[in-house]
Amino acid sequence: MASYSLDDFVGNGVLRDALPSLIADGWDDVPTLKMMNARDMEDLKLTQNQREALELRTYLHDRSLMEYADNLETLGKPLSKLLEISPSLLTSQYGMKRGHVARFVDRASACGIAAPPMLSSHQRKRTLASRYSIDAGREFSSGHVPRTPKRYENPSPPDSLAGMTPHRAVSPDQSSSESSRSSAFSHSTGEAFKTYSTTGTGENEGKANKLSTQKGIVAAAPAMPRLCGILKPFEIVDNVTPLSVLEKIPIQKLTPEYRKGVDPWALGGMKVPPPSRAGELWAKRPTLILCVRRPGCVMCRAEAHQLYARKAMFDAMDIQLVAVFNEYIDSEVRSFWPRYWGGAVAVDKNREFFCALGGGKLLKDNIVTGFFFNPRAIANYKRARATGIENNRHGEGTVKGGLYIMRPGNGGVAYQFIERNFGDWAPLEEVLDVCSNLQKNSPATPVTHEDFSFDP
Repeated sequence: MASYSLDDFVGNGVLRDALPSLIADGWDDVPTLKMMNARDMEDLKLTQNQREALELRTYLHDRSLMEYADNLETLGKPLSKLLEISPSLLTSQYGMKRGHVARFVDRASACGIAAPPMLSSHQRKRTLASRYSIDAGREFSSGHVPRTPKRYENPSPPDSLAGMTPHRAVSPDQSSSESSRSSAFSHSTGEAFKTYSTTGTGENEGKANKLSTQKGIVAAAPAMPRLCGILKPFEIVDNVTPLSVLEKIPIQKLTPEYRKGVDPWALGGMKVPPPSRAGELWAKRPTLILCVRRPGCVMCRAEAHQLYARKAMFDAMDIQLVAVFNEYIDSEVRSFWPRYWGGAVAVDKNREFFCALGGGKLLKDNIVTGFFFNPRAIANYKRARATGIENNRHGEGTVKGGLYIMRPGNGGVAYQFIERNFGDWAPLEEVLDVCSNLQKNSPATPVTHEDFSFDP
């Protein structure tokens, strides 16, 4: 997939001249820039060439074809005219590979994200607090969760996953509305997920504020039979991880949220700070924590990429994005950030986040039995490979990851997803719904880059 580096996105074309004004006006990351509409362009006084360049680069970025952006832009033709060029000419005169030509001319193959209708021009500018207006938050929380056009939604599950009957175990205290909403997610995404709703049990739950008494959701994909049922699948925990376990985990902050000009390797090597308590991540803001099994894995990269593609939506709901690795390999951090993930990155060398997902023990799986004899894992791999993402084999890849959504302060876990099978992703609609509920129950605050401190 295409890089989330702003320099890579604008390339050497006419948008580079407009980059300073775009950044000053709050259009300082690729997912937000791609959501710019005609009114925004008018307000910024972009020239016609710059508007056409942005349309072209957004189209190419959605299809992982940014390697052709500079050459196609120099032709001086709008996207509509470029799409009229015959496939043979695209190959012979413009050097486009045949497989890439098919991707270029297929207008229905994009994975782009449509701008949520409630995000006005000023609300998309992170430099203005009005972007997090109460009205915008109400629109999210009232059920108008941003949805992409049908062909742009979360990649459909492979054929081998279709037709699976959703099943779930719900605690007796879960409301019928929550149950029906979670069930709707499983049907709408085409995947089956087992979801539990439970109250937190940590020592801080119940005494800091009213958020601590709210329920948390534990979700995971269903167990798949292996070797005709001879091998038993993993059992997962039914309760959310107590806040008292998570907040004390020592982590080391590697990179901040991506911004143009910030380079953690500027002085020749990354300066890894001493450990700090994980609770600092969500002390002020709700935070989505992606526990990455292996940053070089194609399935992990694809999950991170499709989450960060919704960054403007998470920004509008005031959700901070953080990826946590279970080991530190400098080259893997470089290849992962910001190409596949522009949020902050931290390392959990003791793998305590990953232990917490397993209820106190690491969820490790054998590559042979956990992948080659697991039809769901193979289907997950094919889904990720279809995105065109590159991968490598560096690092530990058998420790299962997952995802946490943390309420701010002492609110505890709102949602946790466990990677039961290699490559399982948390359902996007479910993630967005949980985040929108957090927006509804939390005061609106403007985004700053100080929540995740970083000393370059």
